[in-house]
Amino acid sequence: MEAGSAPIGRPIRGPRAYTGDLRRFVALTIHLAAMEFKLRFFGSALGYLWQLVRPLLLFGVLYVVFTQFVRLNAGVKYFPAVLLSGIVLFTFFADSTAGAVTAVLDRENLVRKIEFPRLVVPFAVVTTAFFNLAANLLAVLVFILATGVDPRLSWLLAVPLIAVLVVLALGVAMLLSALYPRFRDVRPIWEVVLQVIFYGSPILYAIEVIPKESYQHLIMLSPIASVLEAWRHWIIDPSAPTAAQAIGGAELLVIPAAIVVGVFALGLWVFARQAPRLAEEL
Repeated sequence: MEAGSAPIGRPIRGPRAYTGDLRRFVALTIHLAAMEFKLRFFGSALGYLWQLVRPLLLFGVLYVVFTQFVRLNAGVKYFPAVLLSGIVLFTFFADSTAGAVTAVLDRENLVRKIEFPRLVVPFAVVTTAFFNLAANLLAVLVFILATGVDPRLSWLLAVPLIAVLVVLALGVAMLLSALYPRFRDVRPIWEVVLQVIFYGSPILYAIEVIPKESYQHLIMLSPIASVLEAWRHWIIDPSAPTAAQAIGGAELLVIPAAIVVGVFALGLWVFARQAPRLAEEL
């Protein structure tokens, strides 16, 4: 080393998606999610009740329409419970992904000024939506029991179903939050896609009311449709078609499962590549 020259230390690494410290990552995610959950209802007289009222109002309107005017689901057992469950589960996915679109931009000050694993941002958005889902599912549980559904051991299968939905939401959230700072058209495009997913999933209708089996199988290729149909069979009505029956065979469930894994892997890869440049693109 030449006299008077500064010693060369460890190279400074730029911002990354994940820094390798799992405990810190989890703590930051939960802290940010909890803070956002509290701030969302700060100053509101009814607080969290507004978050519960929204899916209930949508449920009330759709229930009247599809039972009194458009009788698509005549003869479908426990249709009110199926409808409310579908709305609540889809609302979690919609809130997670729509909120993640602008998540990085909304936290510009954090991204520009503070060194932290950037994956915390989309993970915190999904975690906040999960807090809402957990509370809403308590209301769904009470409603399901009130409609005459008997508790059964298969209710434990709600855990892996929700886990699949969370993994899918995380994958889409990472992908959208990474792309939006560069491509601002992502937001309106995703709003349209969410509408397509909502009406293309067995939420407003039971899968068996679709006249052609080929159309049923096509709809069930969606991971969300598969989760909703499995929820209906395992949680609400054991006599309803299973996801395997609705898609045309258990082996075809590999397709929605592969979509979930593929979306998560793609979202993680895209976010990891974009993380060092996110501050520059804001």
